[in-house]
Amino acid sequence: MAEKETAYLSLRNINKIYPNGFHAVHNFNLDVQKGEFIVFVGPSGCGKSTTLRMIAGLESISKGDMLINGQSANEKGPREREIAMVFQSYALYPHMSVYDNLAFGLTLQGVDEDVIEQRVMKTAAILGLTDYLDRKPRALSGGQRQRVAVGRAIIRKVGIFLMDEPLSNLDAKQRVTMRSEITQIHRETGATTIYVTHDQTEAMTMADRIVVMKDGYIQQIGTPYELYFDPVNTFVAGFIGEPPMNLLKTVLKDGSVNLGQNRLDLTSLFSDETLAKYNNKEVVVGFRPEAAVLTEKESPSFEMKCNVELTELLGDSANLYIDMDGVQAILKVDPHLIPDSDEALNFLIPAKSLYLFDSETSLRIRQ
Repeated sequence: MAEKETAYLSLRNINKIYPNGFHAVHNFNLDVQKGEFIVFVGPSGCGKSTTLRMIAGLESISKGDMLINGQSANEKGPREREIAMVFQSYALYPHMSVYDNLAFGLTLQGVDEDVIEQRVMKTAAILGLTDYLDRKPRALSGGQRQRVAVGRAIIRKVGIFLMDEPLSNLDAKQRVTMRSEITQIHRETGATTIYVTHDQTEAMTMADRIVVMKDGYIQQIGTPYELYFDPVNTFVAGFIGEPPMNLLKTVLKDGSVNLGQNRLDLTSLFSDETLAKYNNKEVVVGFRPEAAVLTEKESPSFEMKCNVELTELLGDSANLYIDMDGVQAILKVDPHLIPDSDEALNFLIPAKSLYLFDSETSLRIRQ
């Protein structure tokens, strides 16, 4: 059997407890392979930036061990860890030109001027900054400033790049552009990257693997595909996806659940043992808005009846806000199939697209 590859960065039972007793990060465990692009995602205050700062050496680790290339890094300072960080605020030197901002870190290291020039020109070319090297940061757009901040990190050729919400100060169009540019830079440099964001779209489009956090705890680690199609609990199911998964509370009784006037027989999806365990208990039924089928019959599936309360045309799709006798949900459908508001509507949910969660623990109920 092949030997398991040693992680380049290993975080083992990492905790952060502040002097006032606040426990910001609980038992964080993660192995990162060389060249991976890892994204920490979660709502504000979930501990993702605190974890990033502990990796950078800007915050002390209260408990646990951090290894870089198999060597303990707990007591090493930021410079000793061979890590470069890109901040949300760019942190550029306003009195320096773009060239000097890019070169600054290398100058401090005593790198030869000819080598500095070569690396600055190469980095500027990768980032599309060649024509802006003489400009000061104030003469650049937000997207261009962010490129300089990224360039200042990648020019140092360190082992790990850390990015803390680097796109949050950009407008929507700039964010989309920079998202693809950072992904391309990662492909070209092969740098081990850990990226923090609260934006699940950034996480889904950029990451090799995503770490979903809530209240200082890891909820799930997986590829974008795994998190989207195989969430372990209601938090991950509701956080990943736009619009979020519909999560509807109901009671499981005699192998079926009711969503308004719709009765869903689950006996073909779950074992008798599972159905018996949750009989007469509250559960959460989940399905993604885009799982709804309005046209052809898909088998096996559940036929649902509802009333359309509101429609939103988004261009490539449309959101339907529906009511099933007091149970509200959202459907994401083909924009050419938008019904009128207040119209009665039948739709199908393919059986493979239905999820069931334990209402008490929030954990996914498996077959």
